[in-house]
Amino acid sequence: MPDTITPGHSRRQGRAAAGRRPPQLRGGLPVLGHTVSFIRDLVGLLARARAECGDVASIKVLGRRIILVTGPRGQEEVLRAPDHVLSPKAAYKMMVPVFGKGVVYDCEDARMQEQLMMLMPALKNKRMRTYSGIVAQETEQSLRAWGDAGVIDIYEYMQSLTSFTSSHCLLGPEFRGEMSEEFSRVYADLERGIVPIGYINAHLPIPAFRRRDRARARLGEMVSEIVERRRESGRREEDFLQTLMESSYKDGSRLSSHEITGMLVAAMFAGHHTSSVTAAWSILELLQHPEWMRHVRDELARVYADGRPVDYASLRELVKTEWVIKEALRLHPPLFILFRAALEDTTVLGYQIRRGDWVALSPSVAHRIEEVFKQADGFCPHRYGPPDQEDQQAFAYIAFGGGRHKCLGNAFALLQIKAILAILLRRFEFELYGDPIESDFHGLVIGPKLPARVRYRRIVTDREPVTAGTEGVVEETAKPDAAAAGAATSAERPFRIVVDRDLCQGHAVCEGELPELFSVVDGEVVVTSEAPDPSLRERAEIACRYCPQRALSVVDR
Repeated sequence: MPDTITPGHSRRQGRAAAGRRPPQLRGGLPVLGHTVSFIRDLVGLLARARAECGDVASIKVLGRRIILVTGPRGQEEVLRAPDHVLSPKAAYKMMVPVFGKGVVYDCEDARMQEQLMMLMPALKNKRMRTYSGIVAQETEQSLRAWGDAGVIDIYEYMQSLTSFTSSHCLLGPEFRGEMSEEFSRVYADLERGIVPIGYINAHLPIPAFRRRDRARARLGEMVSEIVERRRESGRREEDFLQTLMESSYKDGSRLSSHEITGMLVAAMFAGHHTSSVTAAWSILELLQHPEWMRHVRDELARVYADGRPVDYASLRELVKTEWVIKEALRLHPPLFILFRAALEDTTVLGYQIRRGDWVALSPSVAHRIEEVFKQADGFCPHRYGPPDQEDQQAFAYIAFGGGRHKCLGNAFALLQIKAILAILLRRFEFELYGDPIESDFHGLVIGPKLPARVRYRRIVTDREPVTAGTEGVVEETAKPDAAAAGAATSAERPFRIVVDRDLCQGHAVCEGELPELFSVVDGEVVVTSEAPDPSLRERAEIACRYCPQRALSVVDR
């Protein structure tokens, strides 16, 4: 069997953890503590806590102690901690009104895990190979109303586009066809109901929560109507909705319409908000850094010079484009805070975490640590290429979280944004319109401050970009990109595979790349040889490189 890495987090049950309490940020008010800053400027509060207290800092919000942990070592300890010690489910009860009672964070741990695994078929390697063509088609369709020149709000455009692409890819053409202005309005009200005060009390009688609850009820009605029509017709589709309709728990019970709605909402959240924010920031950052716009345009011209379609294989070759997207995510992580609730006493970096404390990680703060990221406040996409490859440092880059609860849709998000940029930047020239480029809060998501307008002008060429069809893409074998091939050693040295079982989520990318060596059984990767043929080494390194969780590695044997 291959080597296996298991979590080394210390567990302390029934007794107080050793160590000292984390230093507390100054400036709190009696009783309220840091509550006012928590509500008004949470990112500023977290940055101040890091600057004043270091890697571990304590703040108080309405009597609750929140421990901010920053830096790769501390982030790894938190993200590898067992759920019964540091629990995401207990921390995200604010999502219960959004997903619904009895869905994900309102379940017992075992049932929640079963539900999350029901999301995986939509995000596995085989289906991922079909999505690029769908995204490209949706993008082309959205451009029909643009004309040859004009002005758009790039963030509003990306929000609309990614809602269509995500629903089409993840939920199927039928659900995409049901999307209307009402759906967009309802979904927006649902997203805007996720605000920081919800961590304190998600049921306060405030307008945002009232709109959220009305939106969730209406969305449930809309989804139930679609499910009922499909059941009455007897028609079957190869989409996520069908998967949920046919899914059952280990006890044999089927998902209710209420649970299906909650799972669909969870899938939409996974595929929409990160993509819309990051796609908009990628364009805005490129417009502020024309040298990188030239790099990306040159790469697109090279990859698509022969009229290749925008498909899974060609997107793999957009290495610099991916660097740009990763850098936009580093500087502007949509989810700026991640929480865990301490269910037991434990320690992080030697500091006491007591039962009842909350532990927070902040990508917005972690990604600006100068000791981890050189020129941390600058836009430097080359940091992801050799020799630095700064995103390779374990648990330093946490735009999608990390550990076993890393965002399931991270690979889909990167693929989706690359496909959108590949179409837009080959069809149009863009320039800033003059609006201030600033960050703003949208619920718990940091997006560009509205308006974020850009001026566009169609590029006149003899050849229009080719949009991939969706038929036959599933069976396509992706060509390794130049960077991957360059990174892989050409020497056929004996090797073995190391599997980090704590990270593997069963995306099956490795199986798609190298079925001779990898298979996925019951959601876990199986390496079929302890001593693989050395001739497979280069392909094995590429398979490990593309693992969304980085749960695999090749080492010399």
